[in-house]
Amino acid sequence: MKSISPRTIILAVFCLLLSGNMFAQGRTVTNLNFGWRFHAGDVSGAEQFAFDDSDWRTVDLPHDFQIEQPWVKPGADEKADNTDVAANIKSRLSSRGFKEMGIGWYRLHLTPDKELNDRRLLLDFGGIMYVGDVYLNGELIGGTDYGYVGFEIDVTGKLKVGEENIIAVKADTREPNNSRWYTGGGLYRDVKLIATSKDLYFERHPLYITTEPGMNGHFAFIKAGFTNRGRDKTSHIGVRILSPDGKEVYCDTMKHQRITPSRTIEAWLPQIEIRTPQLWTLEDPSLYTAEVTLMREDGSTADKTSAQFGIRTIEIGPDFGLKLNGKKVLLKGFANHHSLGALGAAAYPRAIEKRIMLMKEFGVNHIRTSHNPYSREFIELCDKHGILVVDELYDKWTRQHTGGTADFESHWQKEVPEWVKRDRNSPSVVMWSLGNELQQDPNMPYNDFGVTMYKLMKTLLQRYDTTRPVTVAMHPRYRNWETDSLPCDLAMETDVQAYNYRYMYFPGDGKLFPWMTFYQSEASVSAMGPNFFEMDNDKVIGLAYWGAIDYLGESNGWPAKGWAQGVFDLSLQPKPMAYLMKSMFSDEPTIHIGVIDDENSNVVWNDVQVGTARMSESWNRKAGTNVALNVYTNCERVDLLVNGKKVATKENCNDPKSRNKLRFDHIAYEKGSLEAVGYISNKVVARHKIETSGEAKRLKLVADNQTWNADGMDLMHVRVTAVDDKGRRCWNANQLLSFEVEGDAKIVAVDNGNIASDELHTANQRHLFNGSALVILRAGRQAGKVTLKVKSDDFKTITLSLIEK
Repeated sequence: MKSISPRTIILAVFCLLLSGNMFAQGRTVTNLNFGWRFHAGDVSGAEQFAFDDSDWRTVDLPHDFQIEQPWVKPGADEKADNTDVAANIKSRLSSRGFKEMGIGWYRLHLTPDKELNDRRLLLDFGGIMYVGDVYLNGELIGGTDYGYVGFEIDVTGKLKVGEENIIAVKADTREPNNSRWYTGGGLYRDVKLIATSKDLYFERHPLYITTEPGMNGHFAFIKAGFTNRGRDKTSHIGVRILSPDGKEVYCDTMKHQRITPSRTIEAWLPQIEIRTPQLWTLEDPSLYTAEVTLMREDGSTADKTSAQFGIRTIEIGPDFGLKLNGKKVLLKGFANHHSLGALGAAAYPRAIEKRIMLMKEFGVNHIRTSHNPYSREFIELCDKHGILVVDELYDKWTRQHTGGTADFESHWQKEVPEWVKRDRNSPSVVMWSLGNELQQDPNMPYNDFGVTMYKLMKTLLQRYDTTRPVTVAMHPRYRNWETDSLPCDLAMETDVQAYNYRYMYFPGDGKLFPWMTFYQSEASVSAMGPNFFEMDNDKVIGLAYWGAIDYLGESNGWPAKGWAQGVFDLSLQPKPMAYLMKSMFSDEPTIHIGVIDDENSNVVWNDVQVGTARMSESWNRKAGTNVALNVYTNCERVDLLVNGKKVATKENCNDPKSRNKLRFDHIAYEKGSLEAVGYISNKVVARHKIETSGEAKRLKLVADNQTWNADGMDLMHVRVTAVDDKGRRCWNANQLLSFEVEGDAKIVAVDNGNIASDELHTANQRHLFNGSALVILRAGRQAGKVTLKVKSDDFKTITLSLIEK
């Protein structure tokens, strides 16, 4: 009988322990999102332990206090006689969503379990918007100068175990000019309490996982960062790799000997061969899991961590743009700010996932996180659903645009490592972007329009990741104000030449500088079509449509509370032009009618025409009138039918200016129906019909999800639509609705897509707009039945029963 080596026996026991409960004993993570007390406005002494907060409101995180505030109409808060000053204030209000700037205080009464005694304790903040200070029992213990980036605070010896503690947070939106868009305010991401051993533990974001092809599969390389403060210089590191379906594909241990004075160690583990791997692709985003355990010399578990990763390769080059796993991929995406419509800046994972899944339905495969890191949950959801991300850190590199509390040069060194280390294992992230539109600001460090600053930041970035290209989104792309014949100096330094809007310079710049690889980092929705089809899509990386979803802030003027040029409204309903995007981005036969209501939308932003015609799908028109409409399609030919009778036909074409958007003028309106029929190879492949609706008779409720988790975090979006007696949407319905909830859930937001509405999003009522409204429910933490009741003076009360599990 063949003998079994002691190491084999130890390894078998180790892997068995890792797969069981022993793996979970090294570290505990406690969610601190629930039961905070909140007060809007600054309060003297609110950080003190003995402060009386009994009359403060109780809130759960994530929470955006700014979304709750009333709208501020321009001029209502100012008394300036100088018109230039008044115009400046108006502009700043419109950028920040017509909300007051200010401070919000949060206090959490926390009594940690006695089992945490003699443990290393950390407070983990996903972010504080826009800047913030953190106090523990009256002592200032930390904070952030740039709230888009997370941080942790070591509270070992300060947090009293088994006794009541007060964690107090002061969140500040700063001044109106400290951001160019709606930021929100407060504890808008998760807060956690982490406990580890004191002697041997992993550092923050400790794993760095890379993969590369091998002869029979792929090799995975793992670097682990940890600290050894124990007496023993020897420790053991165990690694277990799980396949996407949860099966163990690797398990091993290694011995590590500390041989340097530093007790904080970064150790490369032995390379791991994964045979016949499941690659991470857009169609099948397969994710492996690495579980890594730190053990003491005696074999006891000290700490554990895990990270998901994907096995994939990325390449960039001027002849092909971007390759994923050796195949050309064109980025077809959008760029928006971090806020989530009616929810404000509160980073609910379910709201993020809803957006990702919606955009995938319309052919989107890419999101640029303009102009700051989104939540970690966003990146994880892109990993899960197969979305390629350009991960962006900053807008402009100035004190004004990065929090306003400290000089930019004093804090970027902390933020770059945190950002990169947090997201570097995610296969969805294919490019780092360090900034945006720097050329517009004369106050850049070193007075060379970002070149030196870029080199400094890229050097630090590549200390932590060298597997992705690094860029900056540039606008304008030219070198000086006198001529646009040459790209700016910064474009000569970046790995990718990312131009906002100026795709027309790709051919010329590419001819002069053949090594350049181009990406249209922002594309105007109003030029949708030409700015896609006029690029050499075989060679460019792709594009991101700016503001494809309407958002708060950056309004073009009151009463609009924000950007209204998107192809989806604030409540995520697609506008007709969304189907133009789908016809371009997707191979699925697509056809959709947009009846033109108003073509006069001359909106200019960043010296770019961004306004779009106002269209609808309503076929309730004035008798005897002629209408103009667009049909968005990737079909070869379209027949237009009124009440079943063909009234017009048009062929699609390859002219970039009109491709996939067929204009029909002087169509005589007749009550009944209007239908567009699409043909490919003379076969009907797609139809879209709109009909004249009757008087609104009832309400229809549709929930967006089949499952609802009773975890206190999950959301349910319920769409309310006014319909006639045949179930057709009534586009002119605008009645007031009120909402009531029974069961362990609460209303966190309402909306109707009307960005010009003066109604607040944090309410229990909302008018219909275009015959529709939206109510968003947040789950409680007790499983059971939840009933939503919708009332109106004009309709019969309707209810919807939901089950939390």
